[in-house]
Amino acid sequence: MRLALISMVFGVWLLQQQSHLMTMKIAVIALFAASVMLALSLWLTLTRLRFGGALVIGLRCVSFLAWGFCWATLIAQIALHSELASELENQDLIAVGVIDSLPNHLNQGLVFNFRIEELKNAGMGGRAIKLDYPRHVMLTWIADISHPVLLPELKPGERWRLNLRLKRVHGNANPDGFDFEVWMLEQGLRASGSVRSDTRQLDENQNRRLETFVWSVANQVERIRYVLRERILRALPNAAFANVMTALVVGDQHDITQAEWRVFNRTGIAHLVSISGLHITMVAGLFAGCLSFFWRRSFFTSAQLPLRIPTAKIAALGGAIAALAYVALAGFGVPAQRTLVMLLVIALALWTGRMTSMSQVLCLALATVVVFDPWSVLWPGFWLSFAAVGVLIYAGKVSIPAPVEEVETQSRLKKLLRGLFTTLQHGARAQYVVTIGLVPLTLLLFGQVSIVSPIANAIAIPLISLIIAPLALLGSVLPAPLSVPCLQLAHTLMAYLAHFLTYLSQSPMAVWSTPLPSGWMFLLALVGVLWMLAPRGFPLRFLGVVCCFPIVLNLSTHPVSNEFRATAFDVGQGSAVLIETASHRLLYDTGPGFSAESNSGTRVLLPYFQTRGIHHLDRVVVSHADSDHSGGALSLLAGMAVDQLDSSLRLDHPIVLAAKKHQRCMAGQSWDWDGVHFEVLHPVPVIYTSDKWKTNALSCTLKISNQHHSLLLTGDIEAIQEDELVNSIPTQLKSDVLLAPHHGSSTSSTAAFLDAVRPQWVVFQMGYLNRFHHPRPEVVQRYREIGALPLRTDICGAIALQFDVGVTVSAYRQEHVRYWYGR
Repeated sequence: MRLALISMVFGVWLLQQQSHLMTMKIAVIALFAASVMLALSLWLTLTRLRFGGALVIGLRCVSFLAWGFCWATLIAQIALHSELASELENQDLIAVGVIDSLPNHLNQGLVFNFRIEELKNAGMGGRAIKLDYPRHVMLTWIADISHPVLLPELKPGERWRLNLRLKRVHGNANPDGFDFEVWMLEQGLRASGSVRSDTRQLDENQNRRLETFVWSVANQVERIRYVLRERILRALPNAAFANVMTALVVGDQHDITQAEWRVFNRTGIAHLVSISGLHITMVAGLFAGCLSFFWRRSFFTSAQLPLRIPTAKIAALGGAIAALAYVALAGFGVPAQRTLVMLLVIALALWTGRMTSMSQVLCLALATVVVFDPWSVLWPGFWLSFAAVGVLIYAGKVSIPAPVEEVETQSRLKKLLRGLFTTLQHGARAQYVVTIGLVPLTLLLFGQVSIVSPIANAIAIPLISLIIAPLALLGSVLPAPLSVPCLQLAHTLMAYLAHFLTYLSQSPMAVWSTPLPSGWMFLLALVGVLWMLAPRGFPLRFLGVVCCFPIVLNLSTHPVSNEFRATAFDVGQGSAVLIETASHRLLYDTGPGFSAESNSGTRVLLPYFQTRGIHHLDRVVVSHADSDHSGGALSLLAGMAVDQLDSSLRLDHPIVLAAKKHQRCMAGQSWDWDGVHFEVLHPVPVIYTSDKWKTNALSCTLKISNQHHSLLLTGDIEAIQEDELVNSIPTQLKSDVLLAPHHGSSTSSTAAFLDAVRPQWVVFQMGYLNRFHHPRPEVVQRYREIGALPLRTDICGAIALQFDVGVTVSAYRQEHVRYWYGR
């Protein structure tokens, strides 16, 4: 049965790799057929036939795989059924609905989930919308800079009338990047939007609260979470790690800074800084232990309760209830749901007396999770949590507990010391097994593994799980005079732990990073660690280390000499292009930035470089000061080694001051890397002596060429600068690929400039339904008239261009098609 359940999980995973889905009707018929085949295979198993055993096993695995595939298809079709009609995108709408999530602060604004009860068109006399629209959306409410108004305090469960604009779910699509679109699909959020604030509107047309609370179980849970968060923040005003306390109590991680995440990730304890599976299990275990203690003693009465219901069953039930309550505090987040399902399966197995094999229970929990959440197979936490338990079972560190006879002749102190030594011994062995066993999977998912993780976890796991988290939970529910000391003690312990973790993370050897491995490297390393962790007596276990050499020593790829590769990232409304030669790398612009915590450096570039195993850039060129080109620079400079910064920024700009070495872009500068020529065409030196030019006019314009082809990167130059280039160096402009000036704005891409460049391809880096309406239709038409093929990052995702004897173009969304794209 274990193999069959794993086959079902594989069927669900296989569905998530598809570019298209079966129709709803075909999916229902296919699910029925798969169910019949599954029932037949189970009947053949129960009849205990003495012939065709392998055939029966094969049929059972195939039927479970088909059932998983069809089930996931049906769930996906149901989830995709509710989508926003394209006619409603970016339209002024009036919505009445309920806030049904914990509101979070984001860049001078708020972000929250909103369940729409009524939707009207603001421009048509308030008529109700008849087109399709989703009932559950994610909204952002940003303070209006031109008409400042204090944002209201939003609480879960409130009913509001809001002026908003909606658009279909759309996220950045980059290799090995976070898939926002499938995350929204999993959360049941089928559109995103923004709340429109305008003090010039009449009072009846402004955003306003209609009811302070609309009762439902879900709203009540979210309101409790809100109250607990506010209690923690009031008890710990301006405390450095109040954000960690709220993460441990209510699962709200939004306020944890990127710097803190960097420390937690480098030390391998990020899984502890939330309502994690470990904490849920710990709380369930503590509650089950307490209930078991009192039940065994019949709550100190003569009721003889253990004779009515066995203590083990009551403990399992109590632990399941405690886990359910704690998961509710996490807002029933998907990772917490996975742990809850696992614990419920184990509790059910204990209650029914079918706890015969931990591996069977693990496989049953695995299958149950993917039945309730078919998209869970796409997230690293799913595989890591189940793999950790699986490795412990394989190494013999997890098994069904057996009763132990007490030796009365031993003194209590000796038993206590022996028990403590045994616990430490088992804990150290389990930590060794998990650390070694998860190395291949961790490198496959993240491209790095923490070397200091065993030390950090040995201290952090007991401290956070047994002391800090319980104190934070206790402090959040106790009355005011008692809550503050508990929360302050928990915060103080967390602060000391954070200082220790920061010290560990600062070591250059804290993390071992490699590019994401290929399939054969991962499988070979998996065989190696299983060999190493095999039971005693297994021959030549030390040779398992040899199997891990390819994955650990994996090197990043480069073009060959005289060739170069360009990657135009999908960063939204902004620009960032990576240029790679045989032994050098240059980044042209760093994408948009909204804050130190939210910018392209932290969200797109650094994660991409990590998965590629890139830890060093030879040059970064920041074309000009506009935030859509320079927004990620500070995070990038802080997160990786950069030899030199070239820019048109003023010399006292924070980005310039943060650089190791800086050089101003000036026409005439050039250099050669590995047979590839780099030449700066703009700006001319004299432009820096005048204050009349906008930052766009200062854009560093860079041409990159090999013996056959060339790429022209133009920043945000406008018509005047294009005219200067055409009149001064017309013969140097000819290029095969052009990064569209100013994202396709009507102020750029003049006919004369395009005639001089004559590109075969033009790349538009811009955001989906951006407020500037880039690229302008007339500009796109101008490119089409000269035979240039438009490539748009909002449609194609990241665009990769390989320059050798020819030019090869690949678009991420076309090569990595998934059924949820564009839905």
